[in-house]
Amino acid sequence: MHLKPPNIGPGPNRERLLQFARRRVCDNSRRRKRRGRNVGCKDSGIQSEKDFNEKVIATPQLGNTQDIAARSWFLEKGYKFREKGGKLTVVPLTNPDQMTMFKKKQIDGAWTVEPWVSRLELEAGGQLFLEEKDIWADGKYVTTHLVVSRAFLVNKPHLVKKLLAAHVDVTKKLQTDKESAAKILNKQLKEETGKALKDETISRALQRVEFTWDPVPPSLHKGAEGAHRIGYLRKPPKLDGIYSLNLLNQVLKEQELPVIAAR
Repeated sequence: MHLKPPNIGPGPNRERLLQFARRRVCDNSRRRKRRGRNVGCKDSGIQSEKDFNEKVIATPQLGNTQDIAARSWFLEKGYKFREKGGKLTVVPLTNPDQMTMFKKKQIDGAWTVEPWVSRLELEAGGQLFLEEKDIWADGKYVTTHLVVSRAFLVNKPHLVKKLLAAHVDVTKKLQTDKESAAKILNKQLKEETGKALKDETISRALQRVEFTWDPVPPSLHKGAEGAHRIGYLRKPPKLDGIYSLNLLNQVLKEQELPVIAAR
């Protein structure tokens, strides 16, 4: 049996879970720290959080995880978006398009993820303005969730548990040897896309990412509240019961690792 459940970001995840009335259940996550960063052009004039009026900032996709985080942060800082009569423009652009427009100075900055942050710095002369971890409690937040259907979880728990055990094993290897992980990941990138990243790029990117099996539930709830505040969710989000951590905690106990408290 070929089993390939998706890993999806918490932005699309919470919207789809609400849309489909929790027919899907999140079990754990792949990454938790240092997800997004705000990178600015060196001559953009962005030196402080007060310098974003009349600027154009890109996010990878309208309504995705980084877009929600960026818009929430700007609203908290008192900015109004141009479509609402304000002076700040936030525009959705794919990461490759961000790179192109960044180099041409057609955007002033980007709120995006690795390895694109490192590429913007190393290939386009960008400078890091904001580490997103600084705006989250304890600097921890989820970037992707491992998701299975509720029916699959109920009918095939033994397969889900095997999947989670393998997930924990691979994550431990990633945590302890990022240098070897970089080589494996880059090789796979080349096989799938025809082009590998530069060693400096993938090394820098991986040093900014923490691999974990902890879904960091509070960050999903905070992100959902942000999505509602900026108008992506019409109703206040109700995410009770969105996580099923029993099987994951069984795996963690068997491997003598700390269990994750239900939150």
